[in-house]
Amino acid sequence: MTTVHPKFQRVLVAIDDSPCSLKAIEYAKEVTKLLKTSIALVTVVPPTTPASYGADPLLGQQPIIVPEVTEIQEKSAQEFLERISREFEEANEVFVFNKVGSVKQEILSVAQEWAADLIIMGSNGRTGFDHFISGSVSEGVIRKSLCPVMVIPGKAE
Repeated sequence: MTTVHPKFQRVLVAIDDSPCSLKAIEYAKEVTKLLKTSIALVTVVPPTTPASYGADPLLGQQPIIVPEVTEIQEKSAQEFLERISREFEEANEVFVFNKVGSVKQEILSVAQEWAADLIIMGSNGRTGFDHFISGSVSEGVIRKSLCPVMVIPGKAE
């Protein structure tokens, strides 16, 4: 009789502070408990866009970029990652990645660099015009990922 080795040893969980991400975290905890995997948590802070507050393009004034906003978001994201990482007591190892950039691209980059066997992420379930405007991060990750992607719908119970 041969021993079955689980295929998923390195599970990447893409998270933010949304309710659908919190559901993905719960699923990831179950996967970790069952398979005794290593976990990597990734969160991505979109780059700060220039604020047009106080800038008048007709007068040649440029929008202002406030670097402190990005720093505050990064610090908050790091604290969130560290808090969630402590919840994965059953994992072999826990890694955290706090990135700034395109959410889809950063998730895919971390998955490839860390050699993830599985990506778990939530889906906010937007449809119609909302989906057209915001796009779907999970859909983009599914299309470009080199490993399986488990998407937990926002309405999952």
